[in-house]
Order: sequence, then structure tokens, then C-alpha cells
Amino acid sequence: MAVPFRKVSKTRKRMRRAHNALEAKTVTKCPNCGEVIKPHRVCPKCGHYKKEEVIKKDAE
Repeated sequence: MAVPFRKVSKTRKRMRRAHNALEAKTVTKCPNCGEVIKPHRVCPKCGHYKKEEVIKKDAE
């Protein structure tokens, strides 16, 4: 079994893991109803996409 010849320094270890940080999810507001949604998707609340009604929703 292979064993590293030298210890990996803290700096080298942290540089390798620098891209593993969590990122916040991108969200936007629906221009029709103001609901928070993912970008480039139909609003599940009102059924609009780019100010056009794509899905018919019943009035509540």
C-alpha cells in the first residue's frame, strides 16, 4: 500500500480544499407575484415565466 513520503502541510491541504466551500443558492423574485423562485423557471405560485402565463393556475 502506498504511503506518502512526507507530511502534507496545512497550507497545501487548505489550498487543495479551497474550492470545496458551500455556495448560497441563487434566487430571484417573480416579476408577476413577487414569489422567490430559482432563475429561468416557471413560478410555481402563479405560473408565469418572463411575464407570460405558461401554466393556468386557479384563483385561490
